[in-house]
Order: sequence, then C-alpha cells, then structure tokens
Amino acid sequence: MNKNINSDVEDKAIRQSYNGIKHKTYDKKEIVFVSTFPPKVCGIATYTQDLIKSLQAKFGESFKLTICPMETEEENYEYQEFTEYKLNISDAVSYLELAAKINKNDAIELVMLQHEFGFFNETQNGLLLFLKNLKKDIIITFHTVLPNPDKELKEKVKEIADYAKSIIVMTSISADILLNTYDIYPDKITVIPHGTHLLPFVDKITLKEKYHLKNKKVLSTFGLLGSGKNIETTMKALPEIISKNPDVIFLILGKTHPALVRHEGEKYRDFLEDLTCTLHLENNIRFINDYLPLPELLEYLQLTDVYLFTSKDRNQAVSGTFSYAISSGCAIVSTPIPHALEVLKEDTGIIIDFESPEQLAVAVNTLLENESKREELRQKSLEKMAPTAWENSSILHALLFQKLRNNKTELSYTLPEINLGHIQNMTTDFGMIQFSKISKPDINSGYTLDDNSRAMIAICMHFQSSRNKADLQLILIYLNFIKFCQHKDGSFLNYVNEQKQFTNQNYETNLDDSNGRAIWALGYLISLKEILPQELSENAEKIIQKNLVWAEKIHSTRAMAFIIKGLYYQNSENNLPLLKELANRLVKMYQHEAKDDWHWFENYLTYGNSVLPEALLCAWISTKDELYKHIAEESFQFLMSKIMIDDSINVISNKGWLQKENTENVSPAIGGEQPIDVAYTVLALSSFYKTFKDEKYLQMMKNSFNWFLGKNHLNQIIYNPATGGCYDGLEEKNVNLNQGAESTISYVMARLCFD
Repeated sequence: MNKNINSDVEDKAIRQSYNGIKHKTYDKKEIVFVSTFPPKVCGIATYTQDLIKSLQAKFGESFKLTICPMETEEENYEYQEFTEYKLNISDAVSYLELAAKINKNDAIELVMLQHEFGFFNETQNGLLLFLKNLKKDIIITFHTVLPNPDKELKEKVKEIADYAKSIIVMTSISADILLNTYDIYPDKITVIPHGTHLLPFVDKITLKEKYHLKNKKVLSTFGLLGSGKNIETTMKALPEIISKNPDVIFLILGKTHPALVRHEGEKYRDFLEDLTCTLHLENNIRFINDYLPLPELLEYLQLTDVYLFTSKDRNQAVSGTFSYAISSGCAIVSTPIPHALEVLKEDTGIIIDFESPEQLAVAVNTLLENESKREELRQKSLEKMAPTAWENSSILHALLFQKLRNNKTELSYTLPEINLGHIQNMTTDFGMIQFSKISKPDINSGYTLDDNSRAMIAICMHFQSSRNKADLQLILIYLNFIKFCQHKDGSFLNYVNEQKQFTNQNYETNLDDSNGRAIWALGYLISLKEILPQELSENAEKIIQKNLVWAEKIHSTRAMAFIIKGLYYQNSENNLPLLKELANRLVKMYQHEAKDDWHWFENYLTYGNSVLPEALLCAWISTKDELYKHIAEESFQFLMSKIMIDDSINVISNKGWLQKENTENVSPAIGGEQPIDVAYTVLALSSFYKTFKDEKYLQMMKNSFNWFLGKNHLNQIIYNPATGGCYDGLEEKNVNLNQGAESTISYVMARLCFD
C-alpha cells in the first residue's frame, strides 16, 4: 500500500494552501463606530465594545474596524485602542470637524452610529450637522424608540432616518413603531437583537459556594443604579417572599450611574439602604457596589435562581442587563418593557405590572417553590436567546455591511481556536457519554461504540497536530471502550448504559455501521504508531484482527466504506485482499445504479454520503486500480453537485432523502441538517485535495466548514466556542442546542482538517 494521505508533511501543506487561497478581488474597507466606549461606564459603551470584539473574532480579515469615542467637554478618557477620531458632543464644531475628517479618508466606506437621545442633548442640532455634512454611508442603531411622539420628536427622528442608509433596532416592537408611527420606509429597517454571551455549563451549587451563598435561594438584579431601576419594588415584596422562603438573599449588583453621582451623589443608594433597615432586611440583601468585570458578573448571574427586572420606564425599548440575565439561564420576573414583552413569551418568563410588589412576591414564590418550573424556564430561555449570541449578532451585522456594499465585501470567517473542553467534560474514565442537555452531559444516555470510535479518531488527529500528552489518556479511554464492546467472537456491540451494561437496543438495531466505524478508528490509530505509545497500536492491531472475520460478511454500504478506510490506514499487506473485496462490492453497487444523470452507489442519497467516494479513493491509493479512482471522482463530483449550492453546503436532510427517480425540480429540504454529514464532507474533501492538489477541493472544504460558523440558511453558529461543543442539528427555524458527542466530535474532526 502507498503512504497514507494523512501524513504530517501533507497536513502542513494543507495549512499553507488554506491560508493561501486566492479569493475574489474584493477590497477591505474601513468601518468607523461612533459611540461611547469603555472605560466610560455606560451600557451602550459595553454593547459597542462587545459587538466590535465579536466582529473581529468572526470576520477579522473582512473589515477594518475603527472606534470614534463620544465624550462631553468634561470627559477625557484614555482608551485601550488608538483613537484617530473623537467626537466632543458638547461642541457643535466637533461634529463638523469629525464629518470633514471622515470624508477625507478614502478607506472609510461606512459609519456606524449608536443613537441614544440623551447623548445628543448637549448641543442643539449637533447630530444633524454631522449627518448633513457626512459623505459616507451611515448605519444608525436606535437603542430607544419612543412611542407616541409629539410632532417635534417625530420630525426629528424622521430627519435623522433620512440620512441613514440603514437603521438597526433590537426588537420587532421598535421596528413596528418606526414603521407605523414614524413612517420610516420598511426596507431601511433591520432588526438585530441585543447580543448575549455564550456561556459554558457551570454548576450552580459550586458557584454559590464560591461567593459565600451556600444553601441560599438567590434573587438578583444588576446595572447602574438609579431611581428608574425601581429596586424598591423588590424590597417591598421581600417580606412576603421571606415568609415562605427564609433562605432568600437579594443581590443588588452595580454602582450608581456616574451621571447621577455628579448631580445628586448617592441619594438613591442611601434611600435603598435606609429602606433595607426600615423593612429589617439586613440579612436578606447584599449590596455589591461595583461595576463588575464581565466574567464575575456572569458568574453571579449563573448562580442566580430568579432574576428581577423592575424598571418603571415604560419607554425603555431594550435592556442589556435583561439580555445578559436571560442568556445566563436565569428564570426571570420582569416589568413589561418592549424587550421583555418580546422575549418572555411562550412561557420563557413571568411578566408583572410596573411597581407591583404584590405581583412580584407571588411570581418569585411560585418559582422558588418549583425547581422544575425554574429549570423549564431556563431551558426555554436559552433556546429563545441562542440566536442573539454575539457571534450571531456579528453575522447579521456583517451581512448588512455586505449588502450595503452591493456584495463587494467578502465575508471571510475566522477559524476558531481548537477547544477540547466539551469533549473532556463528556468523557468519564469509562468512555464518552452519548448525549447532553444543552451543554450538561447526560449520563443517563449512556455510551456508544459509534461515539467513542469517532472520539478516538478526533483525539488521534489532535495528537498528530499538537503532540499534547494529555490526549494520550483520552485515546486510551476510547480504545479501552472499543475493546470492552468487542465480544469473544470478534464482533462489536454498540449501546452501553450508565451501569456499563449492554442494552437491548443492541439486539434491535443493525450494528454493521458501528462495526465499520470501530475498524476505521482502530486503523487510524495504527497509522500513527510511529508517534503513539507502542502498547496502543499493538492493542488496536489485536482488536482489529479479531474482528476481520466479521468484516468479510458485511454488505452494508457505509459499513464497507468505513472498513475500507480503516484497512487503508492500517496499511497491512495481509488485509489488502479484504480491502479489494469490499471495494469491488462498492463498484458493483455503483455500476448497477449509475446512469447518465445519476452517478451514485444506491438509488437515493441519504446520510454520511461522502464516505463512499472517499473510501474508493483510499482503495485506489492502496491498489492503484484506476477503476476505483474513476468512480471515486465521478461519484464525488455528482454528490458535490447536489449539496454545494452558491458556495454554501446544504447536506441531504433527514427530512427527506434525495431519490433517484425524483431528482428534477426538487428543492433541498430545509432543516434536518446534521453536523456529522458536514464533517464527513470536509473529511472527504480533505482527502481529495491532499491526493490531487486541486484547489477547488480546498475551497469547497472551507465553504463547507463555514456551515459550522454561521454560513447556513439561519445565519447562526452551529459550533459553540464558549463550550467547545457543537449543536446537534440545524432545523428549519432553529438550531438544536443540545451538544451531544456525535455533533461535537464531528465538528472537531472537521476543524482539525485545517490544523
């Protein structure tokens, strides 16, 4: 047999070739963000910083992002980034000077302005002077959209909107107000929800112990303090809550708004502290008077049992604090601001009236006394908020930038760093757990040979690239699991429960594919025997040889393909006849089914299709039989023609296989796309590229992998960089947020093809 196609030299070549892909001749343009920025303590400053960080992380090569801080005459902050531009909102001349400076820079093509009415009260008509004189396209994000405006306000908003190329709002309610009340043209309005942070699963009990809240039922609220927060509503409800839940503690997270401190000192905080004493709540309230760093804030939210949002501002369109809380998995009780009304429907939270301690007490007690209800709200909240993750927000912003430039901007997705965290969390000392609930491993789901075989391949790939000795322990666990699943006659069983017992499912299901995947995994490990400890490859050889008597009897299409790949990687002359026998069976299947417009092995396209042409490619490399090569290339080209559409992958959906007799005028099914099918396609494309050095395969690899990063019909990420897990599927209208073993390993295998 020839040297396998996964050598270190070729891996290095693919990395260099990937980085050197010749893209279409797009020019990289500069975008200026006009907003408040940290260190200014301001919710919009944090919002803009998070948005820019996300855009840079996802599309770092696509845009140059520049900040233009807004400050009053009294402020003079030092920023971490170089600030070529700055706007003094207290000086009308500064607006004119900024417009002139931006106009002179030919590299700048787009300006993003974060709009809040309070920002522009310092100078009359300053904003309009800037907009009138700016000769660049501008996107304006309205953080507040006021309903029922008077004539003056309506005309002012319409005039601002007239200068904007596009307007972003964060709720559909705000969009409807702009459309129906302000008469803004609908094509100018884009709804992009407030971004939220993806978080790994953290045990709530452990976090409570960390912050000295052991055995407490935690209520919390956070944000810059001011009377508009109306925290006294919660305080007045606490005696009733405590009467039924004496172990309650209410955390008030955040310092007083700097603007209020300048004008009235700590008047509101003093009022709250006095009320605490009056109501004898000293043992049930904790003030944390600080603007918390984001990681610490998110931990406080994750340990919270019920989050309370009690703003009395009827016109507050959106709240970043609300977004952070719900994305942290908190059960939420909220007053009916538009943001809450839009998010907390379909039983994702509880809405109460403004300034109603009685309703708040009933809602909180109901939740505290029903843990399953809190968990239900948590699950639904996470599902509801998943599309609002900053990664998804940045995709929607980038697509808008691209649209405004008439598609002259190429969106180049950045490869994420490899993160094995979720694989490690899903792996016990026995094997890799099958399923997870969101990102929490579900030990009740047990284990499978399928998952542990794929996991062993993935970690072998990672070790091949990184030489990380920590991988060896994982490889040993997965190898031992495969050995555990092998019976005395050499065959494998697939399903093992939490108690390490084989389940009845093994005798109700065809296990040919599972046997094939095990051979693939064992062969892949053996191919790395020069860099792995000797006992690993020796054990793998014993297991594989014991099984081959069964492998000869297998006629399942994909199982034969997996076995061919395993034998190819094993690289044993003794097993070459079996490899040829299985390859010949695939050839006969192909010759039986193929015709002018159908070049495939079966009369339908179902799951895991890419492994079939890849297997024949491996057979050709091993034997140099030109028939294998011909069918491998012809069938793979046919498959790619069915699943690569406009530079994006749309794998065959489990909602409807593609039938041989029904290929004309059939649109691909929407939804039901599985990470494993995308991963198998990337693996096959990698093999074809390494073999033939044709850059079309490399470009298709990149386009296919971008499916995980958001280049799909929902424009949402499938890979979760916070956990290192991969979501279980792309449906028609949502992403399945569970991060099971199959999907996570599939992503990692695909990602490692570029490492």
